[in-house]
Amino acid sequence: MTGMTDAGEAPHTPCSGPSVWRGGDLADREEWILRFSSRRLAEIDSALREARRRDLTLLKLTAADFPLPTLAGELRRIAQVLEHGQGFALVKGLRVEQLGGPAASTVFWGLGQYLGRPVPQNADGHILGHVRDTGRSLTDPATRGYQTRAALPFHTDGADLLALLCLRTPRAGGRTSLVSSAAVHNAVLDLRPDLAKRLYRTYYFDRRQEHPPEEPPYADAPLAARPGGALSMRYNRCYLESAQRFPQVPRLEPADLELFDLMDEVAGSPEFRLDIDLEAGDLLLLNTHTIMHARSEFEDHDQPELKRHLLRLWLALPHRPRSDGARDGVTPRDVIRPRNAASQADTNPRRLPT
Repeated sequence: MTGMTDAGEAPHTPCSGPSVWRGGDLADREEWILRFSSRRLAEIDSALREARRRDLTLLKLTAADFPLPTLAGELRRIAQVLEHGQGFALVKGLRVEQLGGPAASTVFWGLGQYLGRPVPQNADGHILGHVRDTGRSLTDPATRGYQTRAALPFHTDGADLLALLCLRTPRAGGRTSLVSSAAVHNAVLDLRPDLAKRLYRTYYFDRRQEHPPEEPPYADAPLAARPGGALSMRYNRCYLESAQRFPQVPRLEPADLELFDLMDEVAGSPEFRLDIDLEAGDLLLLNTHTIMHARSEFEDHDQPELKRHLLRLWLALPHRPRSDGARDGVTPRDVIRPRNAASQADTNPRRLPT
């Protein structure tokens, strides 16, 4: 590997459609918010009782085991918005305090079954994740952002869909921000057309020690791709820059850093970003191909039982084959691979789907 590579001829045309939006236009509107009515909550309570009656472990619980006769249609509508619309939705009103942790996890898992297929979030194979401060620091290459209270700049995750259920809020801070990846893409085309082609080049991402021992500690992918014509963005500046610690990875060029600076500036501007202060019981859903998200630093409570806590699911779209760019999460370390996989991994980074 002698340098970054181009992923074919970059389509220098702006993105269009409902996935292109600006936060300043949505901040005072509520079409992206769904508030659960008492009837919907009663239906969820009934589904929870049925799931308990069937006495299944959480990972074996399917949509059929969590029946939602009328709410299922609403979830299908949200799934269409996530994939073909503005790319995100906020559901409010789940009674997480009344439910308690285990029941809230079951409800969260049950709702997720109607949206996609849960995939592993780390190399230990964890499917249901917990977002909370563990006291770790991003200066540790084995630490990931959700384990800290640090500010997390705009980035994408390793699944098609991201679902976050807020159980408890911090004492201060921790604001979530969203931005349309297509709007950022278009801004780069408009402001710096000389940098636009770099969006479609192959870059190298640190895997943060979340990889099997026989595979390299970094993976490659373009920042932007258009499988089937729709934009798919992959971006995490922290991982792009920390991958530079590996001598095999090509060096980032000054123009690459200019591109990252511009993307960060556009995404973080009040005109483009949409700020959301998640409350207990809020369920945030977003398409990671079309939405980048960020979080501000937070100050937590002293009492452990009050500390900020979110549940997280990474979901793969069940109808989207891997060859079409599906993001299938983190490969668990104990997955059995072909016998020659180790020798191939010595020279080839893992190719991340776009």
